Amino acid sequence: MHTLHIIKRPLITEKSMTDATAGKFTFLVDRSAHKNAIKNAVEKTFSVHVTAVVTSMVKGKTKRTGKRRTEVVEGAVKRATVTLATGEKIALFDIGATK
Repeated sequence: MHTLHIIKRPLITEKSMTDATAGKFTFLVDRSAHKNAIKNAVEKTFSVHVTAVVTSMVKGKTKRTGKRRTEVVEGAVKRATVTLATGEKIALFDIGATK
């Protein structure tokens, strides 16, 4: 699997921003990606050293939308929290950072 297809997007929430100060960064990843593939993709994409990867599956939700209130099902996603070596960061999670 290509590294661009493994990491879908960073997950920016209050909790993930708090974890970012401790060197833990959260991403939404492809559902079929395994921990080694996630580790290699993050290391190659952001030029950092990953020490640990924790993954979790988040269930999909059913929402009602539109004029007729039809049900739409959001699919399940996989979340990966990556711990970096001490002193390293990813600029995406740094508020006000320049690239």
